[in-house]
Amino acid sequence: MIESYEFGRIEVDGNIYTSDVIIFTDKVYQGWRRKEGHNLSIDDIEPVIRERPDVLVLGTGVNGLMRIPDKTRHYIASVGIKLIAERTGKACEIYNEVSRSEKAIAALHLTC
Repeated sequence: MIESYEFGRIEVDGNIYTSDVIIFTDKVYQGWRRKEGHNLSIDDIEPVIRERPDVLVLGTGVNGLMRIPDKTRHYIASVGIKLIAERTGKACEIYNEVSRSEKAIAALHLTC
C-alpha cells in the first residue's frame, strides 16, 4: 500500500523511495528508468507485462510530463491489461483502491 507521495518521494509499506518505482504485488523495484526519459516505451514496461496484471496504474509525474505513445497504449491493451494513467498523486490513490480487488501493478514517475 502507498502511504504517502510527494514530489520525488514515496512511501510504500513503510519503506521510503526517492527514485521512480514499479510496485509489484510482492515487491517494489526502485530506480525504474525509461529509455527515452519522459516517453514510455514498450521495453520500459516489459517487467510489468511478464507479471500479467489485470491493471497497470501509471503515474505520469507530479505535472503529468511523462507521455505514453499510442503504440505503447495499444500494446498494453493487446495483452489484456487495463491501463490507467494519471498524474502520480492521483495514480497513487487509484492504485490503493484498485489493488484491493484486482491484480494491479503501479509504475510511478515521482518527479516532473
